[in-house]
Amino acid sequence: MKIDSSADQNTLFTAVNKDIDYKNTPLSARMRPQSFEEYVGQSHILGEGLLLKRAVEADRLSSLILYGPPGIGKTTLANCISKKTKAVFEQVNAVSSNVEQLRKILLTAKNRREMSQKKTILFIDEIHRFNKAQQDVLMPDIENGNIVLIGATVLNPFFSLISPLISRSLIFELKPLLKEDIFCILKKAVNDKERGLGGLSINAQEDALYFLAEISDGDARRALNALEIGCLTTPKNAQGEIIFDLTVAQESIQKRQVVYDSDGDQHYDTISAFIKSMRGSDPDASLYWLAKMIYAGEDPRFIARRICICAAEDVGNADPQALLLANAALQVAEFVGFPEARIPLAQAAVYIASCEKSNAVYLGIEKALKDVKEKRVQAVPGHLKDASYKGAKQLNRGKEYKYAHNYENHYVDQEYLPIKAKYYIPSSQGVEKRLKELMEKRQNKGE
Repeated sequence: MKIDSSADQNTLFTAVNKDIDYKNTPLSARMRPQSFEEYVGQSHILGEGLLLKRAVEADRLSSLILYGPPGIGKTTLANCISKKTKAVFEQVNAVSSNVEQLRKILLTAKNRREMSQKKTILFIDEIHRFNKAQQDVLMPDIENGNIVLIGATVLNPFFSLISPLISRSLIFELKPLLKEDIFCILKKAVNDKERGLGGLSINAQEDALYFLAEISDGDARRALNALEIGCLTTPKNAQGEIIFDLTVAQESIQKRQVVYDSDGDQHYDTISAFIKSMRGSDPDASLYWLAKMIYAGEDPRFIARRICICAAEDVGNADPQALLLANAALQVAEFVGFPEARIPLAQAAVYIASCEKSNAVYLGIEKALKDVKEKRVQAVPGHLKDASYKGAKQLNRGKEYKYAHNYENHYVDQEYLPIKAKYYIPSSQGVEKRLKELMEKRQNKGE
């Protein structure tokens, strides 16, 4: 892909929108779509006939929350909506805004509605940064129809926003852009002479653009920033061209950024995928999700604790060695820390993913806990009560108790539970198969 232009670099930033200082504005901001026709991606909510598209086109928008990772078009979508609607569009950022500013906007919106019947759309970027009291300020005006709220957040709104606000809003989850979407955005940025880099003589190789599209993890802003820094810092060759090749692309984006938060969706979703991969006996998937957490800087103790839980819950007595290995990985990880901790964690994860599985112990304790919680709590039978203290015999404590080691095979049939209940039902997996056979043999002997 080659773009030739005799235009001086200063003419590159000729403004289409007079409100934007194109010369000093990042490429990602200059290339922001100005209409729905330019908007790329999110077809799952913006496709023809879908609710959001219909509401915008009919100018019948209700309050909504746009939720998703950075750089996928939440703010851009709000701006596109603003150009489609007849309502007045107000925009604030929760990082720099405060209650006083909100109250002024809300009062103006109320007066505007009363005097001219004109609606106001209030767009709040990073709305999750508002505390409960600040979110509460919005409620009366949303309830009375003085404003239509559009909130943008990178955090799951069901965790970060108050329930009354959630109940009065439509929630739309935006997804990371596809590699093909980002490639199209980059290609347009290279060719656009008014807002992009088209005023320069750039030879942008397709493998370099595809690399940025792949490496940016669905974040268009990150890809455009890398493209811009690469093009503007690469000297022209003898022919006056800027060669944007794979080497330049790799230098421009540096280390790959993993979208991962320490206490939000990415944190819980990734550990969930990790555990389910071990449970599902897929060591390769287990290693991938483990690698993602390690690369993103997850606490090794958190990872190790989840491995221990999986070993007990999902492997159990099918292979008791799994819990021992998991516990060893926990101790070693705490002792050595990263980067070396990755090795024992990987060893334990792969072992658990590869070995035979049984959740019989987990199901057993859950069923027993349910009986204790919901049914009459059973008293300890007299022959099982503690008889070690002075005076216990006078109270008949431990009377008629049979000491198992005094009997053949160290087993004797006696009552240990005053109700008939079956909690532990061993599977036929691994070591548990032998335990099952032994239990059945004892049961038959007792009968």
